[in-house]
Amino acid sequence: MADIFKDIVEKKHYSFIDGEGVTWQEAVRLSLLPLVEDGSVSEDFHEEIVNCIEKYGPYMVFDHNVAMPHTTENAKGAFKTGIGFMVTEKMIDFGYDEDGEHKEANLFFTLSSANPDEHTDNIMQLSNVFVNDDLLDALQAARTPEDILKAAEDFPCEE
Repeated sequence: MADIFKDIVEKKHYSFIDGEGVTWQEAVRLSLLPLVEDGSVSEDFHEEIVNCIEKYGPYMVFDHNVAMPHTTENAKGAFKTGIGFMVTEKMIDFGYDEDGEHKEANLFFTLSSANPDEHTDNIMQLSNVFVNDDLLDALQAARTPEDILKAAEDFPCEE
């Protein structure tokens, strides 16, 4: 299970930002920058995700202040399947969902999909991460790539 985090760290698909005054649209863009830098997604790929969230609401913000911004498979600008991981010190406000629940996040797992099987595998692995509160707490405190790996090692997910 630590493979997903090892992969994020090896590919340098992570970032840590303060988040002060950052809109959710900008947070989506920033969470994808590491994937833009290595050619996994185009520079404007974040617009696909932003359009999706504007259309459907903050459906991808879960408990424990976790966001998984994504769009349809094979969206324009997705060249490789991957996960951008970002931690913000301040909460990012996504507004309210259709049930009137306020949605905020400071832990981002932003997905790009060019291969349906790899994408499905990433989502399966992330679903195990999202129910591991100890791991999520440790990841929210992460400020270095070493912190990411240590969190995954200290709080392994069940297979």
